Amino acid sequence: MSNPIAQSLCDFIAESPTPFHATQNLLKLFTDAGFEVLHEGQDWSIEPHSSYAVTRNDSSIIAFRTGADLTSGIQMIGAHTDSPCLKIKPNPEIRTHGYLQLGVEVYGGALLHPWLDRDLSIAGRVSGLNDNGEIVSELIDFKRPIAIIPNLAIHLDREANSSRVINPQNNLPLILTQQEDTSFEQLLLQQCRHGVVKILEYELSCYDTQVPQLTGLHDEFVSAARLDNLLSSYIGARALVDTESDQAALYISTDHEEVGSSSAYGANGPFLKSVLERITNNPTELTQTLSRSLLLSCDNAHGIHPNYSDKHDKNHGPILNAGPVIKINSNQRYASTSVSSAKFQARCAEAGVPLQKFVTRSDMACGSTIGPITSSQIGIETLDVGAPQWGMHSIRETAGTQDCEYLYKAACAFLR
Repeated sequence: MSNPIAQSLCDFIAESPTPFHATQNLLKLFTDAGFEVLHEGQDWSIEPHSSYAVTRNDSSIIAFRTGADLTSGIQMIGAHTDSPCLKIKPNPEIRTHGYLQLGVEVYGGALLHPWLDRDLSIAGRVSGLNDNGEIVSELIDFKRPIAIIPNLAIHLDREANSSRVINPQNNLPLILTQQEDTSFEQLLLQQCRHGVVKILEYELSCYDTQVPQLTGLHDEFVSAARLDNLLSSYIGARALVDTESDQAALYISTDHEEVGSSSAYGANGPFLKSVLERITNNPTELTQTLSRSLLLSCDNAHGIHPNYSDKHDKNHGPILNAGPVIKINSNQRYASTSVSSAKFQARCAEAGVPLQKFVTRSDMACGSTIGPITSSQIGIETLDVGAPQWGMHSIRETAGTQDCEYLYKAACAFLR
């Protein structure tokens, strides 16, 4: 099954082990397409029929085209750059029985068992001093397996398949090496090649080095880390780059969604509102613009697992490769309304894109997205959609190859 969107998604994910790397690669995608880079600390001169991009904290990004007239409304696509993972602690070194280990903290709602027995690497942002004594930051990526969290043999825990519980403090420290003279700080300095000569702080994540790839007998599936939510982040960005229209459009992908979005860089922060205030002329114009705008909150949905089909409402179990999913929740865990859903369905029908609907079982708790947060922050009509996937929040997730194409076509139709 040939699918260039799915294959290019794999390439993007492979080069984006952290939100910092994802944002860097998204920015390059936009600048290669002619988007002008803006900086929040500088004056902006926004022109009609022009395209711009701006980042915050190196981990969140907004890109937009002004079209003919912003006040006619802006079609927006929103996603997030972060994924559940293990993050290195500030003072991580643990020396036990001749092994150098690194302590980690669980970020977000990660499935922990899949992190065991994986070939792990480390990537992220390092901040420190350069040769002139100035504070600088740079991204690093070891790009090879340097750590592992071994499982405990079943001979030492006969109940492992029925009752093993992972204690994050005791059972997740990485094993790095047996060399006694190895210092983690020295290892980091060896990776710093763009200015940092003295490390003051870092934000580092572990990741699985197994490459993303198409799987299944006929390449029906995409298997990769961080599909939630780099799939939506990449496809939404590609759609904005690949569409030309007089319709104003905006793309945003923010950090910290997996931990509630409450940061200066998350969807519950001021980033999007600040940009919108700067590209409109006054509060009245902004309100008028938002009243004519629509946000497509793109985040993956739970596809029905054939081995656990009882975990779904039998009338709302999305199938992989059967089209994007409209996510609905009467308690506003998703922001979809009948009006926003109808508008999107009409666009998808014109583009020949099939759609599905997801409602969680009435006796189970429902997750959420940036949709309700952004909608309540700026007062924009919103729809929650996403490609169906398996294994959400695992170290390796699975989505449908054809759904990548479907979501891309839907996003392009939405932005035109």
